[in-house]
Amino acid sequence: MTGPDQAATDDDAAELIAQLRELAGADPADVRQVVAEVLAALDRAAGGALRDHLPEAIRLDAGLGPGRAGAPLTGLDALTGAFPRS
Repeated sequence: MTGPDQAATDDDAAELIAQLRELAGADPADVRQVVAEVLAALDRAAGGALRDHLPEAIRLDAGLGPGRAGAPLTGLDALTGAFPRS
């Protein structure tokens, strides 16, 4: 796809990358925290499905725990990486 929608998406991605690089210059730990929070929010919005598509190291770094389709983390569990109790 090379239409106007793709160009807008590419521009948005480039802007996000530039913002993350600017943050990284200040404090890489802060960037990791921001990225972890964004990934956790995206995973919650996707009902826990995003974690199944992320490499294990990134899942763990974002506090998402191992991939478990159908068992999304919620509330404080999403922040701590704990699994929902059955």
